[in-house]
Amino acid sequence: MSGAGVRKKYNVRGTFKLMKTVAGSKDHCCVPSCSASSRHNSVLSFHQFPSKWLHRIRRAEFTVTQNTKVCSRHFEEHLIRTTAKGRRVLSRNAVPSLFHWNEYSVKRRAGVWERRTKPSSPEPEDIEDEAIPDEEAVPMEHEARPTVCVDREEYERMKAEIEVLREQVQTLHLNSSFGLQRFASSPEDIRFYTRFPSYKHLMAFWSLIAKMIRVTSRAKRASSTSTVTESPVTRPTKLLAIDELFLFLTYLSTGCTQRELAHRFKIHRTTVSRIIVTWANFLYTLLGSVCFWMSPAAVKDNLPPEFNAYSDTQVILDCTELRCQTPSSLVLQSEVFSHNKSHYTFKAMVGMSPHGALTFISPLFEGSMSDKEIFRQSGIKNLLTPDTAIMVDKGFLVDNLAPGTVYRPAFVIQRAQMAEADVLETQSIARLRVHVERLIRRVKENKLFETTIPLAISGSINKIFTVACLLSNFQNGPLVKTWANEV
Repeated sequence: MSGAGVRKKYNVRGTFKLMKTVAGSKDHCCVPSCSASSRHNSVLSFHQFPSKWLHRIRRAEFTVTQNTKVCSRHFEEHLIRTTAKGRRVLSRNAVPSLFHWNEYSVKRRAGVWERRTKPSSPEPEDIEDEAIPDEEAVPMEHEARPTVCVDREEYERMKAEIEVLREQVQTLHLNSSFGLQRFASSPEDIRFYTRFPSYKHLMAFWSLIAKMIRVTSRAKRASSTSTVTESPVTRPTKLLAIDELFLFLTYLSTGCTQRELAHRFKIHRTTVSRIIVTWANFLYTLLGSVCFWMSPAAVKDNLPPEFNAYSDTQVILDCTELRCQTPSSLVLQSEVFSHNKSHYTFKAMVGMSPHGALTFISPLFEGSMSDKEIFRQSGIKNLLTPDTAIMVDKGFLVDNLAPGTVYRPAFVIQRAQMAEADVLETQSIARLRVHVERLIRRVKENKLFETTIPLAISGSINKIFTVACLLSNFQNGPLVKTWANEV
């Protein structure tokens, strides 16, 4: 066969495949679709491959090593220079840009605006023909507005309809939001959710709190080291301050869970918990700063006629218990278990003046503690004087602890029958002492204390119970209607 008829074979991807071999070098180009190798040519040079070139050569999930190279075929000529020793190196900031998918060219693709078809410009003579004479041209800013004719009666009717719809939208907004304004016109709802008899009484209490807040705020500004409790009014929250108070009172009155209150007020459960703790601390500090303990002279000035036989009575005492969750610790179980209630409880002592005002609250103690020990640790002994008397139940064996007289119903120890005089005295004392139990019932009208207190709020239940007791003086009238005198 003639040599002229033999077809010469070349690599379809480049003309550098079958060139002279470079001894001792086995570099290969890592660009896809490029088969250049240093073993078969001496024209191309191979250069180190930095990782930032990966997106240029279009290779995904490719690991760059020390032996990864790119041949000079993928660089423009002006980016490659030859050193004095004849070594071909790349210039600084050189990047590969010539590939088979762009046909080894660097032609820039026209932009969107350049590829867009543009309308042909009108000829000058056409513009002159369509030009508007100066005397007929009207500036846009002085263009006359079209006159609109409106029926006056139809306009008034639509205006009235808009006002009605606006009131309906406002009513729907109030009904959808669970807040104080929703129940402002319903004394029954106000009594149910807050234990205040009416919206007017609640706002009077709120104005009293606001006055105290202003006083404490001034005291806090006067001293930078003041320890006054931070006012919840100045704390930025989603709810208004009055609605936060309403939430706290609702929590006491209804005993709702924090999750249920979060759904009602449309806030997060942690926000509900923070509001409850904040208002408990705030009211505990604010109301606790007011002295509810009355002087003997003030007690005598407001003494009801029923107490004439016991005119030196300063306070009527009784204990109450709150059921709590069973602790996991056996030691705690033995401390809070009450044999009287046959349950795990917290126990507190409450004191009432003869005319019905709450004047003393002790901290909460363990349910296993006796009435006598609570009397000893409550601190009420420091408030009593030798010329004052206390009225207690049979369980208060505090004759050796109280500095004055102790009025207590008589009880049988070893005798078979109680004496007639003791029976009459027991009846008269019990008839007067029962009012402190009515006061405790008012406090426990808050449904929170009818439920089992979870141990999760045991850290704040003492302040919550104290605030509920103090609020009973603001939420209720006299225990007996004939007792008109109040503090």
